[in-house]
Amino acid sequence: MIKPAQIIDLGTRDYAEVWRLQQELVAARQRDEVPDTLVLVEHPHVLTVGRGARRDNLLASAGMRVFEVERGGDVTYHGPGQLVGYPILFLREDERDLHHYLRRLEEGVIRTLAEFAIEAGRRPGLTGVWVGPHKLASLGVAVRRWVTLHGFALNICTDLERFSAINPCGLPASVMGSMTGLLGRPVTVAEVRPALLRHLAAVLDRCWAEKPWAATADRP
Repeated sequence: MIKPAQIIDLGTRDYAEVWRLQQELVAARQRDEVPDTLVLVEHPHVLTVGRGARRDNLLASAGMRVFEVERGGDVTYHGPGQLVGYPILFLREDERDLHHYLRRLEEGVIRTLAEFAIEAGRRPGLTGVWVGPHKLASLGVAVRRWVTLHGFALNICTDLERFSAINPCGLPASVMGSMTGLLGRPVTVAEVRPALLRHLAAVLDRCWAEKPWAATADRP
């Protein structure tokens, strides 16, 4: 059954602000005060460290702020040209398998890339979306009382040199790729956004409605 859900598109926002917003939305969703929500955002340059991280995978901060967060996974980078999605979803009884949830997020990205003639897939034992030897999307999630937070990051026109500050998800920085790099032409976040929303709606069985958002208003 398809469930109604809302999209909050924040444009470019500081990681700390959006992390706090996720906490607010999770608590509100647990109280059934807001519908399922997908937060879309680009972050200024930042590094995040997940629960399963090895500290030696953080090679250097390179002037970027570092946040230790509750998502699964290792160390990753967020920055301009990378579309980040944070689904705040109440998982129904038939959805309460986090491995399956991660596979659905991956599938939404894979279908999106196919629209741009990029044949993507998965690698056994590794979470994320790959094109040959290149990793285009990273995933890391958490769940509280069956409400999800954190999510995925798709490299569209990302500065891949920034990954050299870390071993992303424990891998060499050289594995990271972007849509712009693979296609050999500029690709923008605005160009990819509609396809990603359409395919995520399909794989997550949600129907998105846009919600206007302001930095100091419309809090749940």
